[in-house]
Amino acid sequence: MNDWESYLGSFDGEPGYLDWASFGPLSPNVRAEVHADAELLGSGRRSSIELVGEHVRESRELLARVLRTDAEQVVLQPSTTYGLMQAVYGLAGGLIVSRGEFPSLTVAATRAADALGSIEVQWIEPDGGFVTPDAVREALTDDTRAVAVSLVDFRTGYRADLTALREVIGDRLLIVDAIQGFGVIEADWEAADVVCGNGYKWLRAGRGTGFASFSERAMERIAPVLSGFAGVEGDLPLDAVPQPAPTAEAFRVAGEDALAFARLATSLRDILDVGVSTIESELVARSGDVMYFADRYEIPVVTPREPERRAGIVALAPAPQDAAPLAASLANHGLTVTVRSGLLRVAPHVGTGADTMRLFGDALAAFSSARVW
Repeated sequence: MNDWESYLGSFDGEPGYLDWASFGPLSPNVRAEVHADAELLGSGRRSSIELVGEHVRESRELLARVLRTDAEQVVLQPSTTYGLMQAVYGLAGGLIVSRGEFPSLTVAATRAADALGSIEVQWIEPDGGFVTPDAVREALTDDTRAVAVSLVDFRTGYRADLTALREVIGDRLLIVDAIQGFGVIEADWEAADVVCGNGYKWLRAGRGTGFASFSERAMERIAPVLSGFAGVEGDLPLDAVPQPAPTAEAFRVAGEDALAFARLATSLRDILDVGVSTIESELVARSGDVMYFADRYEIPVVTPREPERRAGIVALAPAPQDAAPLAASLANHGLTVTVRSGLLRVAPHVGTGADTMRLFGDALAAFSSARVW
């Protein structure tokens, strides 16, 4: 069995799960690592504690490989939101954010503006919620210092073009919430100045596995406002307050949960073994399968059709009177999806098998046959 077959075989859950954009059930390797490390930490031996603690360093190095950067530019965080807050609170000047972004961005931007007064939130409302290069270009002003965007939009599944956004904004900072695409699609990470993510969705590593990377430009322009005692270089002196570290470590608050990052390191090794580009190819195909069934039963899709503009999320937009019956049909057929604001978010993974897709097709067929035109 090759690495790819092993990776596909690791999706061992029951058929019907189409909600990977909400939570990724832990992989077998991650579950095994949790049990092994818990036993080590239960021993009380310093060598065992230090062995588990090595996963913190390993996670940073593996993240740097995926992000194509240096480990010193990566910092571990409890969640995506922590990383975004570190970036946003340290800004000065205008920050472009779509009102339709996930609240991790909109709330952080609003709170930072209200509390510090150092940033001005420049809200945009692009067509369809798609933060396109043209939408950003139209919103730029002389006061704009940064743009914050999701790599993959949580509502619509739209995949941002980081390369084009970089060309549009020039020397301004580009802050990316990457949670809905990191590790499963290739992206131009070098175009971004700050990349924040978490391993509890597509990486199947569980919560508490967040991270952020900061480019040299970001570290020059973003003040480590929320830097804690762990955000210093070297040993912490007890009778003085040192300056923040000159690396991304400045954006740490406290020590990391080694068990959480043992999970993250395990999941990162798994995806690096098979390659992100291989995962992306299969994931885009799976989202295409969802679109095929939606088209077959005439259910509108708002997610872009172009493979390069989507990842694993497909958003269905039934007529208002059809949303509840469609959601009920999916649930009655044993399918798990997210229903929010009239949209049904269907999110397969590469290990989503033919049995799940058959259930999905059956659920849509049942809904269609009972639909009143």
